[in-house]
Amino acid sequence: MFKNHPKGLLAAALSNMGERFGYYIMNAVLVLFLCSKFGLSEEKATAIYSVFYMGIYILSLVGGIIADRTQNYKATIQSGLIVMASGYAILSIPIMTTSGNIGWLLPLTCVALFMIAFGNGLFKGNLQAIVGQMYDNFEAEAAKQGEEALAVAKTKRDPGFQIFYMFINVGGLIAPFVAPILRSWWLNHNGLSYNADLPALCHQYIAAGAAMAPEALAKMNELIAQVTISVPTDLSTFCQQYLAAFNTGVHYSFIASVAAMLISLTIFVCTKRSLPTPAKKEAQVVSDYTDEERSAMATEIRQRIYALFAVLVIAVFFWWSFHQNGTSMSLFARDFVITSSIAPEIWQSINPFFVIVLTFPMMWLFGTQWGRRFSTPKKIAIGMGIAGIAYLFMSIFCFQHGYPSATDFRALDASTAASLKSGPMVLIIYYFFMTVAELFISPLGLSFVSKVAPKNLLGLCQGLWLGATAVGNGFLWIGPLMYNKIAIWQCWAVFFAVCFISMAVMLAMVKWLERVTK
Repeated sequence: MFKNHPKGLLAAALSNMGERFGYYIMNAVLVLFLCSKFGLSEEKATAIYSVFYMGIYILSLVGGIIADRTQNYKATIQSGLIVMASGYAILSIPIMTTSGNIGWLLPLTCVALFMIAFGNGLFKGNLQAIVGQMYDNFEAEAAKQGEEALAVAKTKRDPGFQIFYMFINVGGLIAPFVAPILRSWWLNHNGLSYNADLPALCHQYIAAGAAMAPEALAKMNELIAQVTISVPTDLSTFCQQYLAAFNTGVHYSFIASVAAMLISLTIFVCTKRSLPTPAKKEAQVVSDYTDEERSAMATEIRQRIYALFAVLVIAVFFWWSFHQNGTSMSLFARDFVITSSIAPEIWQSINPFFVIVLTFPMMWLFGTQWGRRFSTPKKIAIGMGIAGIAYLFMSIFCFQHGYPSATDFRALDASTAASLKSGPMVLIIYYFFMTVAELFISPLGLSFVSKVAPKNLLGLCQGLWLGATAVGNGFLWIGPLMYNKIAIWQCWAVFFAVCFISMAVMLAMVKWLERVTK
């Protein structure tokens, strides 16, 4: 797998894999956890999720600037892992939410999320910049052997970033199982069992008591009979106990995130000497340039920056669509898909599973004569089209089933809603297409940035790629808003339209982007 690639690629991939494992534990449960922990509405929970997810990528700009200015990429990466571990440690403390402590407990949770976002910003983009520098050095060494060797070396960058990206998803494959397993274990330890709909009803009863709507109260009693052997006499006490057990198991899962951060830190510290430091080599040659050369270089840099920002705009819309997996798609899995045997969080493992399974076939495809005909910008455009196909499928599926808005669907009684829920195949098909789109866009986008970025701004430019992701994530709340307000097929149709318009715009820019990256 790593043959004919830079030696440091494995060390960087393993460092990233541990960090991603810890991160995906939290990502799989965050929206549902905020709802069950604090009784937040889905709109408020997804707003926090959007700000958090946006912060991760915006703060990558800060991390890139810090590393570029200090020229100490490795210390910045280490600091990021330590800060992230501290944030996860705070989240792992199982404190029961009450009316008396929510005023400080929710802000403390948000502080922990900020620490994770800031630590990720110090870590993520700078590690990607180091991988990009590996291939710069790799190509420079090949150039010494002649044009043929250099041409071969240049073909390794895209596959290298695909391998790096695949290791991210090894952690992402396992992580979504951790929180549901620990949550179910702790519920069983307390004589209870899992039900995705019950926490929201428990919060309603705690807030309203006897004034709770009769339909909702009947639905809660029906679900309580399914999760416990003995029917409780005091519903208020039961609701408090169920929420405490439900959320404590999730808190325990964050301990695994702390452990994963420490494993990544250990791997990185032990291998960092084998990793390059980006951009240190630039200062020595600037004084030798003529005025004409400086002008030509400035023009080239402007063209590269324009090309970078053009692709970043397309990336905004892809990540807005793709990261619905943690918001509206998680809610769809909970509300519209049968989850009696599979918790809704676990469905997020389908995406990393497909990444691992499909990475090598995609690398083979891109390495064939047919695949080499498509430039990186053209592959990104194709990826946007495939993402559109995923949402077209979801729109048609939900239209055929006559699904209303999620708000109207949840108002149905438990037995009626259960009879209308879909099987798992709908999510499997959706994640298959989205994963193929991701493999066309995400690792190749990282590779594109490493190609066009000025060498003294590698960390900043990788941060800009992540910053574009941040902008897309800042609009994630729109997905759950549509999900609750309009028919589900109309919600997915909006994402379909956005993806296909983005594809058309990208195709219109392909020739220009190809000239810039030559």
